[in-house]
Amino acid sequence: MIPVLVFDIETIPDVAGLRALHGHPAEMSDADVAAQAFAERREKTNSEFLQHHLHRIAAISCVFRDDEGFRVRSLGSLEDQEPKLVSDFFRIIDKYTPQLVSWNGGGFDLPVLHYRAMINGVVASRYWEMGDDDRDFKWNNYLSRYHTRHLDLMDHLALYTGRANAPLDDLAKLCGFPGKLGVDGSQVWALFQEGRLGEIRDYCETDVVNTYLVYCRYLLMRGVMAREAYNAEIDLVRSSLALLDGPHWKEYLSVWQPS
Repeated sequence: MIPVLVFDIETIPDVAGLRALHGHPAEMSDADVAAQAFAERREKTNSEFLQHHLHRIAAISCVFRDDEGFRVRSLGSLEDQEPKLVSDFFRIIDKYTPQLVSWNGGGFDLPVLHYRAMINGVVASRYWEMGDDDRDFKWNNYLSRYHTRHLDLMDHLALYTGRANAPLDDLAKLCGFPGKLGVDGSQVWALFQEGRLGEIRDYCETDVVNTYLVYCRYLLMRGVMAREAYNAEIDLVRSSLALLDGPHWKEYLSVWQPS
């Protein structure tokens, strides 16, 4: 089977970048630098959501599914900095050329990864292949919106119409999956400032599992995955998660009622 890589990122304000762009004094705290950026953005757009290039990646979590089974983990360690996380992500693509799957990856995750790879000097030649060295990528690559090497499920299910987008949490729960477990993206900066990066990574991991489960339901809907194969895949995810340490997996499985 073609390896499948489901991915999700969690981000915080790029405080160092904001300092470089705006010349904030050294004595100004990171929290105050970010708060000022949020306030300025809110005044312009009525939203505190920063532009993509002003996000720094705090966590990248992945589901990897291939002939060897189902795995879920966050890249790197709690001590690893952003360049290592971004480099690891693109190294997986270089090695396996997987099917990429995301929820709003085309609208957020991948543009952020593009900017952070550029800022950090990360090489990602396979990901950026568009047919110059491999003609197969001319007609199906990771970058073109309507190609399928990257499947943005949110965008695809909404027929590329933003007004029809659905939140992952809603759709996962409507399909009978656990959805989010008490944490959402708006809390990540506060958690990071409190030194709770482990919780951010745990939250990100549950989100990629939700995305993978919705992806399996999508394959069932398309007829690509037969009912028996779908049921077996769901059982595999359950049994794989049951073997993992971590209270977030115990909680996830406790709220996931068999349908």
